[in-house]
Amino acid sequence: MPITTTNTFRTRKPILSLAFSPAFLSSGLSSTLRAMDILSTDVVISVSADELEAPDRIDRWLVKQIEPEPGSAPLSRSRLKALILEGRVRVGEATITDPSAPVKPGETYEITLPEPISAIPKAQDIALDIIYEDTDLIVINKPVGMVVHPAPGNLENTLVNALLGHCGDELSGIGGVRRPGIVHRIDKDTSGLLVVAKSDLAHQGLVAQFQAHDMDRIYAALVWDVPLPVAGKVEGAIARSSRDRKMMSVVRKGGKDAITHYKVRARFSEIASLLDCRLETGRTHQIRVHMTHLGHPLVGDPVYGRGRPGGAGRTGKRRRAGTKAGPNDAEIRDLLQTFPRQALHARTLGFVHPVSGETLSFESPLPPDLSELMAKLDAL
Repeated sequence: MPITTTNTFRTRKPILSLAFSPAFLSSGLSSTLRAMDILSTDVVISVSADELEAPDRIDRWLVKQIEPEPGSAPLSRSRLKALILEGRVRVGEATITDPSAPVKPGETYEITLPEPISAIPKAQDIALDIIYEDTDLIVINKPVGMVVHPAPGNLENTLVNALLGHCGDELSGIGGVRRPGIVHRIDKDTSGLLVVAKSDLAHQGLVAQFQAHDMDRIYAALVWDVPLPVAGKVEGAIARSSRDRKMMSVVRKGGKDAITHYKVRARFSEIASLLDCRLETGRTHQIRVHMTHLGHPLVGDPVYGRGRPGGAGRTGKRRRAGTKAGPNDAEIRDLLQTFPRQALHARTLGFVHPVSGETLSFESPLPPDLSELMAKLDAL
């Protein structure tokens, strides 16, 4: 019988707890990259109902609390109902089998999710754009279209596969078997700089800097319209959207604090503007969500932008009230509406080396697709 360790967390702050076999627990940290061979197929999640905004039934409430693994589809309510009917939800010693049972404040609910054993990410010979590397860490310029780590639908050709091919077993094991060395992520269709830990000491030090908001991270973002003021701060907690679990949104209650600083670097008539966005925090989709909340979604964003043309932003309307349309506005709109991905690039990354103490700063030029778009806009 596997030994199970369970981590209890508050609502909206999910932590997965895994069931490990005795063989794994006695094998030591050196077995991290082989762990998936002997992991149990069950994942136990504990959720505490500390506060309820309103009475709710167990299936509807639980589905809001469980965050999916990055790159995985959210747990559907119908799937959760099936798990309840299978007797996979417990409170104390009692098993819940009624999906409509009311949630009781103060109780802790345990959900046992059956999870197929995943293969260890395999090493692949994939070219990497390495900006810097030493024995403790590596800084990568990630291309558009590359997923950071394996997940359902993207089990190969990820950054992790490439890192394993390049570094072998010289990656920190703290991130787990599916995310060796991974300290932070950027979206598949966002390009730019990431730092990866090769030693556990570097991993711990980098995570501490992220948590203390000491990392210098600046993104180039092309957005619809021109924000007013042209430099400012967006401060709004972010949580998973209650309307679409694949999206994030700014919320008044229950979200994670998020702060983005922005500054207009260039403007293209009143149709679009190129911003520098500096992350004070690092939440999922933070810049995309904050700029949409401000009324200026990213050009090409398939989730938050909805292919929206220039002229739709709230602050942009105030500016355009006394501004005539430019002679090239139609051409600018046409160019921007055909851009195939969110126009976002992680261009600056700075931090203190967690082992040597040296201050490091890196810059990445715009990738070819964004650079070509900017050249065309500049020519109009």
